[in-house]
Amino acid sequence: MSWNLQGKKVLITGGTKGIGLSITREFLELGAEVLVVARNTKAIQGKVKNSANLFTYEGDLSNPDFRNDLVNRISENWGKLDVLVNNVGTNLRKKFSEYTEPEIRQLFETNLFSMIQLTHACYPLLQQSGNASVINMASVAGLTDVQSGPPYGMTKAAIIQLTRHLAAEWSADRIRVNAISPWYINTQLTEPVLSNPERYAKILERTPMGRIGNPEEVASLAAYLAMDKSSYITGQNIVVDGGFGVKGL
Repeated sequence: MSWNLQGKKVLITGGTKGIGLSITREFLELGAEVLVVARNTKAIQGKVKNSANLFTYEGDLSNPDFRNDLVNRISENWGKLDVLVNNVGTNLRKKFSEYTEPEIRQLFETNLFSMIQLTHACYPLLQQSGNASVINMASVAGLTDVQSGPPYGMTKAAIIQLTRHLAAEWSADRIRVNAISPWYINTQLTEPVLSNPERYAKILERTPMGRIGNPEEVASLAAYLAMDKSSYITGQNIVVDGGFGVKGL
């Protein structure tokens, strides 16, 4: 087993910016064939190397019909799927009492239900791999309150629990399922929070490493979990938090 992803056929959702873009770059550099799905796939142009192994499909993953079409296309073109990275997600930060029901439903549809349906539909393709890996992007917000809005945290907690269930259920099919839970990472999604000096100072105070994480530091873990090198790791939620979760006083 080598430290590469040569020959792996990979689907990455939301792979044109932030953590998703870094994962796309990492996987391409390691030799994978990568299909990136996002609302605006043009955003990735000029941002990656080894683009001969990059394929894109543009659409809204919160649309069930689009998700079905996506899986059908993968089946027709690849016939199998070695790695599924469920990365797509969004947030709307406010107090729970301020959310409208449509806002809550949209967050659940984008962050959770789209991931559930896509993973469910990809199951036969993952079976065909014979040695597949599913990587679910969760969050520290799914483990503890980080004042990022309850619906977001609820969707991420559900993703972590689904990861555990599928790891047990799908192990007989040689499909490993793991989750990654980042703390604050320098991305467009966290920019509104990190641009607040008071909030930024509080985050650094609670982070033993004294800095915000970079997307590449999450992507390297995703790459390892996708490799055959991590063949005995499944059902785990690995936290990438600079020590936040272990700090008391």
